[in-house]
Amino acid sequence: MKRKTSILWMVFMLLGTYSYSQEWSLERCIDTALINNKKIKMGVNEQNISVQKRKEASSNLIPKLSLNGDYKYYFDLPTQLMPLSAFGGPDGKYNAIQFGVEHNINANIQLNMPLYKPEIYGGIKATKIAMNVADLKTEQTKEEIILNVSNLYYNAQIVKNQLQFIDSNLVNINVLLEHVTLFQSQGLAMQNDVDKVQLQKQQLQINQQKLENNYKQIIMGLNLLMGLPLENEIEVEENVVHIASAEYSTQKPLNLRLLEARYSLVNSEIQTLNRTRFLPSAYLYGSYGVMGYGYDRKPNDFLDFYNMGFAGVKVTYPLFNGTTTLRKVNQKKLELENYSMQKELLNDQTNLEIDKAKMDRQLAEETLLATDSQLLLAKSIYEKTVLQHKEGTLKLTDVLLADNSVREAQQSYITAIVDYLKADLILKQITGNIK
Repeated sequence: MKRKTSILWMVFMLLGTYSYSQEWSLERCIDTALINNKKIKMGVNEQNISVQKRKEASSNLIPKLSLNGDYKYYFDLPTQLMPLSAFGGPDGKYNAIQFGVEHNINANIQLNMPLYKPEIYGGIKATKIAMNVADLKTEQTKEEIILNVSNLYYNAQIVKNQLQFIDSNLVNINVLLEHVTLFQSQGLAMQNDVDKVQLQKQQLQINQQKLENNYKQIIMGLNLLMGLPLENEIEVEENVVHIASAEYSTQKPLNLRLLEARYSLVNSEIQTLNRTRFLPSAYLYGSYGVMGYGYDRKPNDFLDFYNMGFAGVKVTYPLFNGTTTLRKVNQKKLELENYSMQKELLNDQTNLEIDKAKMDRQLAEETLLATDSQLLLAKSIYEKTVLQHKEGTLKLTDVLLADNSVREAQQSYITAIVDYLKADLILKQITGNIK
């Protein structure tokens, strides 16, 4: 039993180690975020709400049935004036008479169905456009999530590569420290030289701690975007892939498509308002039920019911509503004018941003090529400087300066790769190619 328990424990430990140390690709992070991110889930709910609103607007065309009941007890019956002329009396003379009985019961089923109502058809059309707006908003949210996840992932890759560089630099500085310490023991170097190398090592270690803390914070941000627990530990891929430049066909960006959808929505509202100003509305309605009359006093107590039913058509035509609808139409027209100007401005801004993004990406690619060669040169200089220092032809200061140059070149190189990837991502977004 103990042996089985030990085996199971080892299996769980291996599985836990695998899940703990596995690397997450950018695609996996994006896919996870698109599934779990709460903003996207809220966007999907907004889409579903717009679908239900469309169904609600369409349901106004369905006949409505209602069951009604009413009971009245008259402790003082209503009074009516009867002309005496109806009974052979003089004209202009009336007599007050109370008609009816104390107990009145009414029960019926009523039908109401719109045959034609401009507001209903306009509302249905507006909800269709609103569904498109909700879809575009969800797409926009997904695009923002992809951009944010990608930027955080690239930042994590920068920090991870910086940590890898620091590890290699610490190996180099430890080797250098051994050499300088040996030289100092042989009287070939001063204690000040040893202290300089020690200081360089301590600075690297402090920077390492800062970067490790920064990496943890970036991973927490990634977990938040992916809808995972903040304490979930993942590793990003160390290798930053540099993809060659690609030309993107310019698609209509999401913000412009969203603006056009809102323009269509306001235009639809104007058309609906104009219809309500000039077109009639028609309804079919009817009722069927019983009327009950009761009297509870002797000797003529009774409770009798009588059928009652009718059907009819009602037509209403707006003549004048105090210019309220006209004012609403004028407001909507001003909104349309603003949307038109926003569209022109957005087109100009998009063209400018596309040109700028292309130049930024081109510059980032040139910088990447330059930093690549600079890194190779800095490493070569460092190796030669260390060798010359061992031979005693160069001072320790030259070695430290060469070491700093390597670190700066490493930082510049990895930053240049990520800057290029970010510039390429921005160009994709502006040209409408983020999927």
